Order: sequence, then structure tokens, then C-alpha cells
Amino acid sequence: MHAMVLNKPGEPLAWQALPDPVPGVGELRLQVEACGVCRTDLHVVDGELPHIIPGHECVGIVDAIGAGVLGVAIGERMGVPWLGDTCGHCQYCREERENLCDAPVFTGYTRPGGYATHIIAKADYCVRLPRNADPVALAPLLCAGLIGWRCLNKAGLGQRLGLYGFGAAAHIVIQVARKQRREVYAFTRAGDAAAQAFARSLGAVWAGASEEAPPNLLDAAILFAPVGALVPLALRAVKKGGRVVCGGIHMSDIPSFPYRLLWEERELLSVANLTRADARDFFAEDACHDIHTSTCVYPLEHANRALADLRDGRVSGAAVLRP
Repeated sequence: MHAMVLNKPGEPLAWQALPDPVPGVGELRLQVEACGVCRTDLHVVDGELPHIIPGHECVGIVDAIGAGVLGVAIGERMGVPWLGDTCGHCQYCREERENLCDAPVFTGYTRPGGYATHIIAKADYCVRLPRNADPVALAPLLCAGLIGWRCLNKAGLGQRLGLYGFGAAAHIVIQVARKQRREVYAFTRAGDAAAQAFARSLGAVWAGASEEAPPNLLDAAILFAPVGALVPLALRAVKKGGRVVCGGIHMSDIPSFPYRLLWEERELLSVANLTRADARDFFAEDACHDIHTSTCVYPLEHANRALADLRDGRVSGAAVLRP
């Protein structure tokens, strides 16, 4: 197999030939068809874990099956998301909140990910995907889509929804929200006319700069941009009893703000990781079936360029690697 490997944090990924992996008990080996490039991958390559293969939006075809795996056949298409394994016995796992597991394993972070021609994954944590769909279009759904789905559920059933940061996750969530007949308001960097036009093309009733007040108070807002300074702005934009959901794993510090922005029973929530139930529910949702993902495709060996383009804001929609 070949993979783009992080040998030292802060250095470019290196194209390497590696021994073909062999699935162990309860595992599958997949031949990778596509792997999305996520902002979390930027934190991985800038982090402290060397000798890792990034990538957690992985779509592949099963080509080897380990002992003890039932109900999976060679040739099936599966998805490998961020949550790669859990302990199964901590308080959170027992309470069906495995996204908060005390000893989790994460694809592309604490186990090798999908920036490769092959990947090993725990069968119980894979998602069965349709064979007749485009793997490139499916890849962003495995993180941007799933995290967006969890954020949308946390946001509640309000009619007016604000999305701060209009990238991979937001361009998926807006399509689900519009199917649910919600009004969506898109917030971008000031002057980002392209992102605002993109949002309007997907059905946003309003698109403007994050510093602007929307024309109507919102029932809820989701923050996909990892910018803590957006939290007070979003709280100011939601009505009494409204919710602000922070959807990123990492965010810059939240500045102090007056209590009146939180008062009147506004809620500030965060979303951490995802569960297997999130994946099952999302891919079974009618609104999921018609999602169009806007993608920019790169050859696997150009992963460094894809990461640089994502870091510098040159990607509209989602970046996807294809071996």
C-alpha cells in the first residue's frame, strides 16, 4: 500500500510505500476510493502525534475481512468516520453517549486513517454506503455531514437557523435544513462574496458578514468556524430561549461578553465527536439522499496541497483526496 504519512508534526506529509495491512479480529480492510480533507486534519498535522496517516472521511471497498466479522461481504462499500472505537464499558458508553467515551480511538489521529490506498477499520464502527453513489461525493458526509447532523439536532426545531462559517459542513447542513423547511441565514468572513453567493445558491434567505446582524432574530445558530469571537455575536443574533451550538473540536478563546447576551434562557452548547447512531440516523434520513456535495478533488499524493488550500481558504465546499 501507499500512504501520505505524518512523520514529524509540522512537516509536510510524506508519500511512502508500506506493508499491506492485515485485518485483525473484528476488523475490515478497505481499498480506499476517496477520503475527505477536514479542518481537524490540519490540527492533526500541526499536533504532537508523529508517524500517523491522517484522514477520517474515508470511503472504500471491503477487500479483506478479519475473524469474527459477520454480515459484511467482500466488495461492499463502507465508510470509515472519525470515531474508530470505544471502550464499551465507561459511564458514557453505558449511557449510549459513546461520543464522550473515556478511552476513544479516532481514525486518522490515534489509528491510521484514509490518506492511503488501504485502511484497516473496526467493522462495528464502519458505515454501510450505497454502491451506486459517487465515492467522492460521499466522503464529506462522513465528518462534515455527520457532525453537521449532530449540530442540527442539538440546535432544536426552530424555524430560523444561522450558520457561521460556510464551508464543508455548512454547505451540507443547509441542504438538510431546507428540506426540513427551515429558513437559513449564512454568516461568512467580511467581504467573502463568493461564500455568500454559494450560500444563497443553496437556499439561504440571507447571507452576510459574521459581524452583521441578520434581518430577523434567529431561533438557533451553529458555529462551524473555529473562532471564539463569534460566540458573543451569535448569542446577540438569537432570540430569547435561543441556542448557539459550537460544532468544532478546536476553537480560539471565547472573549468575555456581557451576561445580558446569555440571559433570557439562551443556551450555549458544544458538540463532541459523534456516535454510530448519528451515522445510522443520518444516512437513513430522507433529506440525506438528495444532498449534493461541492468537492474539489486532489490526487492522494497531493494531500499537502489540499491541506494548504484548506488552511488558506481556497476550497469552496469540501476537499477530497482520491488514490
